[in-house]
Amino acid sequence: MTITGTRSTGHRPVTEYEALFREWLGPFEADAHFYIGGANGIDSLTLLWLAGNTDASLTVVVPGTVAQQPSEARQAITRVRTRVKEIVELGADTLNSDTYHARNRWMVDHTTMTIGFPRAGQLGSGTWQTLTYTRDQGKPHLIVPV
Repeated sequence: MTITGTRSTGHRPVTEYEALFREWLGPFEADAHFYIGGANGIDSLTLLWLAGNTDASLTVVVPGTVAQQPSEARQAITRVRTRVKEIVELGADTLNSDTYHARNRWMVDHTTMTIGFPRAGQLGSGTWQTLTYTRDQGKPHLIVPV
């Protein structure tokens, strides 16, 4: 299962995200394998929540290397590294919207479903691009606006 979402999460307290994750990710945890991008925002929040609250398999996927990711994201990955089954570094030299979109497509191509947490009212984001790509691949997707 691919997880995608906004990087802009400061408009809600962490406890609200935890409640959303418990409601929307919790039911899948028993035998799920989640692919999570290694960025700030929803990526880091879901990684930390899944690692601390489920036994699900976790794979972190980054467009370049983990070292290229923002500090918050690197810290989240380091904090739960023993719970992460695999880190996939796709090797992009520079990070930009094209390399993040390629990472998102890679995750969708390797999973059977996507759960998206887009920022409410924000269209045209990488989250929506990922959800659209999932739909175009004929795969189920769940949208949980935040």
